Amino acid sequence: MRPVRYLLDAEGRAALARLMTRRPLLGFDFDGTLAPIVMHPDEARIPARTAALLARLAERVPIAVVSGRQVLDVRHRLGFKPTHIVGNHGAEDEFDGPEPRLVTTLEAFRQQARRLAPMLAEAGATIEDKGASMAIHYRLAPDPVLAREAIATLLRELPPGIEAEQGKRVVNILVENAPDKGHAMQRLAHRYGAECGFYIGDDTNDEPAFERAGDDWVTVRVGPRLDDSHARYYLREQSEIDDVLRLMLSHLDAPRTVP
Repeated sequence: MRPVRYLLDAEGRAALARLMTRRPLLGFDFDGTLAPIVMHPDEARIPARTAALLARLAERVPIAVVSGRQVLDVRHRLGFKPTHIVGNHGAEDEFDGPEPRLVTTLEAFRQQARRLAPMLAEAGATIEDKGASMAIHYRLAPDPVLAREAIATLLRELPPGIEAEQGKRVVNILVENAPDKGHAMQRLAHRYGAECGFYIGDDTNDEPAFERAGDDWVTVRVGPRLDDSHARYYLREQSEIDDVLRLMLSHLDAPRTVP
């Protein structure tokens, strides 16, 4: 693993300054990154001050929101218009949609989940079907241990071609080899002619974007430093995102020196 450094120290600020002198693609996770984590996922929104900063940035450079949510779910929570939205952990493009095979491959698990839905509900876990992926949430479970045990029962025999990924009080159900956030960022960098990139996220499904990033990208994990993360930098908490956006804008507004 690469050493992880604080993005807002001198070295991190210098890396942002270098990034913004080029034509970068700026990629952002939604929950826990642009929007604070909330107990009820349906209440998640980007704060107005953050949305205003993002809107100013989007006028100057391409911005992608790459979320685990469905595109239709995340779009109305943003408060600004990004250049591109990708949902379902990288598997759903807002213009092209998800590959049909992803939806159909999940059908066997859907049937399994329906049979065990009463057991999950009793343990305080809920199932969200997002088409190209599914999620089992237990943030509101009175007893998280009991909820995890119920989820483990459901996952004991996964259908072929399906995998489970642990997140923050959620288990994501994904199709093996489905496009991930790393694929999405690389695809969008090519689409928008970006010379380099920036990506920031807070959970395990953001790691593919960190892993696939080029050497000249700035990648950031939100939360305490993690030795097992592939991100090059970290923020201590989600509320620091506004400081990062202001720094980006300041570098775009700074006069360029002509050799």
